[in-house]
Amino acid sequence: MSFIRSAIDGQSEEFRRRYARNRALVAELRDRQHAARHQRPETDLRRLERQGKMLPRERLERLLDPGTPFLELSTLAAGLAYDGESPGASSITGIGIVSGREVMIHADDASIKGGAWYPLTVKKIVRALDIAIENRLPVVHLCDSAGGFLPRQSEVFPDKQMAGRIFRNQSILSRMGVKQLALVFGHCTAGGAYVPALSDYNVIVRGTGAVFLAGPPLVKAATGEIVGVDELGGADMHTSVSGTCDYPAASEAEAIAIGREIVARWDAPRKWIAAVDTPEPPAYDPDELYGILPDDIKKGFDMREVIARLVDGSRFHEYQPAYGPTLVCGFANLWGYRVGILANNGVLFNESTLKGAHFIELCNQNDTPLLFLQNITGYMVGRDYEAAGITKDGAKMIMAQSCSHVPKLTVMCNASFGAGNYGMCGRAYDARFLFSWPGHQIGVMGGEQAGRTLAEVKARQLARNGAAADPELLEAVIADTRRDYEIQTSSWYSTSEIWDDGMLDPVDTRNALGIALSAAANAPLERKGYGVFRF
Repeated sequence: MSFIRSAIDGQSEEFRRRYARNRALVAELRDRQHAARHQRPETDLRRLERQGKMLPRERLERLLDPGTPFLELSTLAAGLAYDGESPGASSITGIGIVSGREVMIHADDASIKGGAWYPLTVKKIVRALDIAIENRLPVVHLCDSAGGFLPRQSEVFPDKQMAGRIFRNQSILSRMGVKQLALVFGHCTAGGAYVPALSDYNVIVRGTGAVFLAGPPLVKAATGEIVGVDELGGADMHTSVSGTCDYPAASEAEAIAIGREIVARWDAPRKWIAAVDTPEPPAYDPDELYGILPDDIKKGFDMREVIARLVDGSRFHEYQPAYGPTLVCGFANLWGYRVGILANNGVLFNESTLKGAHFIELCNQNDTPLLFLQNITGYMVGRDYEAAGITKDGAKMIMAQSCSHVPKLTVMCNASFGAGNYGMCGRAYDARFLFSWPGHQIGVMGGEQAGRTLAEVKARQLARNGAAADPELLEAVIADTRRDYEIQTSSWYSTSEIWDDGMLDPVDTRNALGIALSAAANAPLERKGYGVFRF
């Protein structure tokens, strides 16, 4: 592999301006993450203390092996939803090491409305279990939830990807032989009762843990029966009478200790790939990424400079460097794992699209995981490009990417607009993991283009009705659309809606990708072939 020669001038005015802007974005990211993780009303904290409960992150710290990394997912989920009532979507999910095993962790956060599940809570848990299925990751559930948030029941219960999907995914994991452990620290109510019931193992804390389809108030309302929590679904009843739970624990600390013993007995996975070379850090300082990323979404930058600060030794074997240059393709190592990288260096033309499709096929031929680095405004449009078959060629790239059998990882580095998002493995295309950076934007198109498009449509409507277009009206359409798009295309909005698996500080990306590759190696590859390519 060739060493990437950086052309970055760290002393230039442009570098310093970009550096300052991106460091400010990362500082905002850190502030938002801290608030989502730790800022809670004092009354809720005192309530948990009175109940003798640890905070969710205290449980997590005791569960994880000391000194090991934890890749937290979707920290800022629901950050812009529900008037801020559900920071982190009232849950914690991520990949960590427990008793030497990689596991997916799902933890309810009872410091937020008793851990009740909001719609985005359900989406976050379903996504975590999807990742567990895709990567054959065992799951540890830290249960402490009041069940579905009833004022939003229509958004939580009925549809395919709502709460029932959690229990469906648990059942699929069990069929696959992927183990699950539930530690019941608090109430598992209504549908939430199935989380421990569908787990292979579960531990319940005496005095605070409870499992029931209906709590005492609903039982009384439905049947007139008056019954206490422990009698209805407490630790002693479930471990000695119903058999719903396996192990009683006198305290949360004991429950965690029992859980760690259980996980220690699980078989270690046989990974389909391993690091092929000794990992080494990039030759260039990842801190320089702050000065490389532009301070204007419309400005380009050389994605090779990003690659040089992510991959081992800053070495990169570029494929067809002189053909279709607006898409950079090539092979590199990342934490010792061989990867095939596709990175945008401009709009996708016919040549770059065909190059990308062929390169994806090569990676599938060699069982090489794919890494997509997005900064894309879309495929090239216009009469000449349509005549040359840009739609047909774009479909080839989408077909090759969609039907890939190798793991796919995606990082939203900057822009992600239009069908370019599709070809570059956007959210709809089953990337094993998809991360974003704070400055990225995503949408059908940019706000300015959308505003002018809608203004043109409005002008034509008026003309058909025999009315003249009012310039002030058209300008108002453009301004309103631009304002709405600024909100909806922002990275904060997309991560709040869980359109990614979490927002990363760019300098942390290499580590996150290393954990993701290690997790992806647990699932065996299944060659499935391709559909029909239109030539």
